[in-house]
Amino acid sequence: MDNIPSTDNHIHVDPINGEGPLEVASKFHRSGGTAMIIPNKPTWTVNPECNFVEAMELVVKYADEINQETEVKAFAVVGAHPAELSRRVEAGMDLAQAEELMRGALEAAKNMVMEGRAVGIGEIGRPHYPVPEEEMEVHNRLIIYAMELAREADCPVQLHTESASEEQYHEFAEMAKKAHLKEEKVIKHFSGPFILPEENYGITPSLIASGDVMREAVKKGKNFLMETDYLDDKTRPGAVMGPRTVPRRTRKLINAGLLTEEDAYRIHVEIPERIYNVEMDL
Repeated sequence: MDNIPSTDNHIHVDPINGEGPLEVASKFHRSGGTAMIIPNKPTWTVNPECNFVEAMELVVKYADEINQETEVKAFAVVGAHPAELSRRVEAGMDLAQAEELMRGALEAAKNMVMEGRAVGIGEIGRPHYPVPEEEMEVHNRLIIYAMELAREADCPVQLHTESASEEQYHEFAEMAKKAHLKEEKVIKHFSGPFILPEENYGITPSLIASGDVMREAVKKGKNFLMETDYLDDKTRPGAVMGPRTVPRRTRKLINAGLLTEEDAYRIHVEIPERIYNVEMDL
């Protein structure tokens, strides 16, 4: 069991507000973690003047540090969180101007993927809080645009949205078809146990690694990713789940007879390698 791989598909690192990349990666590795998929944090968490490209460059730097200084394999995912648009509109920016700003950020993210410095576009999507209808229409247009860029870059998108049911999964699959992006290249971050094809319509669920979600999921199948959505924020210790969670949860499921070692290899190596076009080099 010492060689069981473990990939956290959505984990943040933040040396400004949290412990930073090396400490988070070390905690992850000591618990059995082998690979981290790291999205950039929103611009305002860095500083009030931080722009989109600067925030993306930081997460690429953090992934490089982890790869150079630890035994964990780290990959950067870059994009513009949907709250970036909301915050600018709330501050008085015209909605059309804010949309163009977001489009530019997504284009920068695509370029970084094509340069080989990141492996996906994300987290992008739409708010998990109420917004006016006209703003939601912009968010939905931006999702499709991000999917189109991902198709061009041959990479996945990580979606941040409201809590998703089968209805939302169907909607995301239709967006992917419109953008001519393979459904499996759309990753629903912070997903519940929507494992069956008739539940997720081909979208890849990235399950929050709680005991309840995982136990329900593995009864249905093994076609999913796992994540913590760890925030690395000292003001919110452990939020959303701690960096040790995915490897520990994986081993608990194996010990309980709910996963095999072959299942774990599929979840933590084969699926991320296929979705992100990477090699784990374990």
